[in-house]
This record gives sequence, structure tokens and C-alpha cells, in this order.
Amino acid sequence: MKELITKADMLDIVINNQVIKDDFLEIFKRASECMELVFAVDVKEVYPSSHSYSLVNKLGLTYDARLSGDEDMPKIGLLIIILNVIFMKGNCASEEEIWEVLNMMNLYSEGKYLIFGEPRKSITKDLVQEKYLEYCQVPNSDPPCYEFLWGPRAHSETSKMKLLEFLTRIHESDPKCYSSQYQEALRDESDRAQATAAARTSPTATVKASSRARFSTFAHP
Repeated sequence: MKELITKADMLDIVINNQVIKDDFLEIFKRASECMELVFAVDVKEVYPSSHSYSLVNKLGLTYDARLSGDEDMPKIGLLIIILNVIFMKGNCASEEEIWEVLNMMNLYSEGKYLIFGEPRKSITKDLVQEKYLEYCQVPNSDPPCYEFLWGPRAHSETSKMKLLEFLTRIHESDPKCYSSQYQEALRDESDRAQATAAARTSPTATVKASSRARFSTFAHP
């Protein structure tokens, strides 16, 4: 519900055994690590005085499954897996390649799961409608074959470097171990930096800065 989580709530609802409560810090640490590795979520302490925590997506993705009418847990973990597969496959992954990876996680096309809901609906409809994925028919394919690409919202909210760093953290390796993907991620970071710099010096930005300066001069002669 996007409400703050308190230590008191965790002790009362989850860890209701006094012996286990003595190990709260270790349990909390391990649970936070699992949240990071499975869902790319950081557990951030917001108010130290009341030990209140919030969940923050560390990759910048803002997808909320509830906006699509789903009542189950947000499928951010599923999205991250698919974005990684697409990136590692050269920025375009066939439907078969996506399901090959998901099947290894015991997620199947026709299945329905407590956490991920209906994976096929999620990746071919919900995540496509939310602009995180593009689901396209391969030209001239007969019978029709489909492939996945990053959608515009994925490009705007996260980056290839963030995804690569997350992937290598899971496998306890280094981004440089994936040489071609690492070089591509570096180019992507450079292109993003140049685009940001260009936007700051665009005529529109210059006009806005000039207008602010004129207003400041008028307000404070």
C-alpha cells in the first residue's frame, strides 16, 4: 500500500517469537538483501527515531501493477528479468528466448502464480501497455513469430549500465566480465550524458533561463 513499514510492525506481525526477536538485525539484513536481489528494491530507513522504512526501486523503474488492475504483488522483478534478457541477447529477444529463461524459474506461459500472476498476460499486455516492452511480430515470419524490445519507458527510467550492474551483483561478478555488453552500456551512458547536456543548452532552456534572469532583475533591481 506504499505505507511506511516500522520495526514494531515487523516484530509484531512477522517475528512474533521472543527468541527470534533477539536476532532481528540479522534477519532484517538478510531479508533486505533478498528484496534487493529478487525485486531490485532497497529498504530505506526514513525516520530513524521511529525505525520506519520505505521500499525504493533502485533501478528507477516506477511500474505499479495496481495501475493495471492487478491486486497481486507488483511484477517489477519479472520486468527486470525480461529487460536483462533483451539486453544480453543484443537488444532484441525472441519470445522463445524469453520463455526459455522464465521456464528455468518455473514460470510457464499458461501458468498463474501467487507473486507474478499470469506471466503471459503481464509481458505481452500489461508491460506493453505501460510502454516498458515492445512486442512485435517478426517481419515475413510464417507462422507468425514474435520478439521483445525495450519500450520507451524502460529507456527513460533506467539504463543498460544499471541493469548490467544489477545482473552482475546477483551472480557476484563484475560488469566488465560481459565485455560487449559493458562497452555498449558505457556508450549508452555517454549518449545519455550528451543528450542531457544538449537539453540544458537548447533554445527552450536558454529562453527559460533568460526569462528567469529578467524576472529576477525586475524583482530585485
